[in-house]
Amino acid sequence: MFEYLKGVLADKISTQTGYFLVVDINGIGYRIETSEIDYSLLPDIHSEIQVYTTLIHKEDSMFLCGFLAKETRDIFKILTSVSGVGTKMGLALLGKFDACNLISLVINEDYKELTLAKGVGTKLAQKIILELRDKLIKANITPIKSEDSKIIESQATQDTFAILQSLGYEYDEIKTAISVVISKLRNPNDSEELLRECLKYLSM
Repeated sequence: MFEYLKGVLADKISTQTGYFLVVDINGIGYRIETSEIDYSLLPDIHSEIQVYTTLIHKEDSMFLCGFLAKETRDIFKILTSVSGVGTKMGLALLGKFDACNLISLVINEDYKELTLAKGVGTKLAQKIILELRDKLIKANITPIKSEDSKIIESQATQDTFAILQSLGYEYDEIKTAISVVISKLRNPNDSEELLRECLKYLSM
């Protein structure tokens, strides 16, 4: 329903039940639930802010969740599509790990690290990895064009390309991001670093 909300940060609220912000847009205050990490990155009250949102519609309630970066919002949506992972669990995971680190843990099948997030046990962590890894790697992936084979020649670039496509980025913008970023990396085969830097480039 809402891709993002852009306005003035009217309030920041931290409670035992979660982290919230209020965005004032033309005199209307939108209350948005967010992760602990994004809450810690909020600017001062009265600052201009843009929040990427998703509408959560339940039988007895309707509310907004939002994040400062589009990729974090998109990861949240994919994450909460895993059975057993609800809104609170998704926010807890993204409150413990930023989007890039969470993706890396899933791709590397590091379920023990995932259990550091509040409420995530071993079985759920393994389930998240099992379901989310396939979604990140295989969901809506456009085959790599033959003329781009030199760019997408390592496992790191292939994984990064697949993950970025699953997050909704277009083929050409991903190819450009990888081409720009990869030449600046100390180790082009480091999947985590390549993904992190591409996300930074695409969010500029």
